[in-house]
Amino acid sequence: METWYYVDSGHCTPAMNMALDEALMNWHRQGNIPPVLRFYGWEPAGLSVGYFQKVKGKIDLEGIKHHGYELVRRQTGGRAVLHDKELTYSVIVSEEHEAMPASVKDAYLVISRGLLEGFLELGIKAEFAVPEEKLGTTGSAVCFEEPSWYELIVEGKKAAGSAQTRKKGIILQHGSIPIDVDDVKLFDMFIYKNERIKERARRAFSDKAVAINQILETPITFNDTKHAFKKGFEKGLDIHLEPFELSDEQWQEVEAIAEQRYRSDEWNYSR
Repeated sequence: METWYYVDSGHCTPAMNMALDEALMNWHRQGNIPPVLRFYGWEPAGLSVGYFQKVKGKIDLEGIKHHGYELVRRQTGGRAVLHDKELTYSVIVSEEHEAMPASVKDAYLVISRGLLEGFLELGIKAEFAVPEEKLGTTGSAVCFEEPSWYELIVEGKKAAGSAQTRKKGIILQHGSIPIDVDDVKLFDMFIYKNERIKERARRAFSDKAVAINQILETPITFNDTKHAFKKGFEKGLDIHLEPFELSDEQWQEVEAIAEQRYRSDEWNYSR
């Protein structure tokens, strides 16, 4: 059984969360650390937009400011995600790893087995989404409007969203596992032609996405969720997780990346 590092970084700012994912990719590429599973939360809550996603005309910046959230642009593609009451995961592993398929879609399947087993640890019967070929037809900026290949669904509703990128030989897949969802605040993050259309989209959302505490009879906490998905990833990826604590020097490197990129208006708003 292979040993991976396990990073439990707690709740960080949006900029630091994205910077730490990037730093872990760098360290793994340099051969300083093995593959990594990381769990984290967001404080304050943040709206992450996909690498190629346009902000102007799509994202309601006043809505983000009103709720005290922060916007950050991810390295990965896809649509915007509100990270609030959720467990976020990231997997960092070499493209050359023997368990990683060459195609992005097939690698999704391998990594998402950890998510599937995590839901099963909670007693939730989830399954992989195998969507119809016509994806992205809604034109929505909201990630949880529809599932992509091998994302997790429960009773037809999206229960976890993921995104993946590959840079200089390293795979980063990270994603959102909602524990609770406030769909009123969520739809305040996006621009609609009028309030009627916005309200209609919000009402339709409940048929498309679901959070853990909407499924379970007894609500669970962030730590409960983290414990279940840690076991799930160990089982699903057939790995042993060894806790890894960053040194002060490594945290300084993460802070430098956050300042240079993820707190930069040029990076976050340029698309």
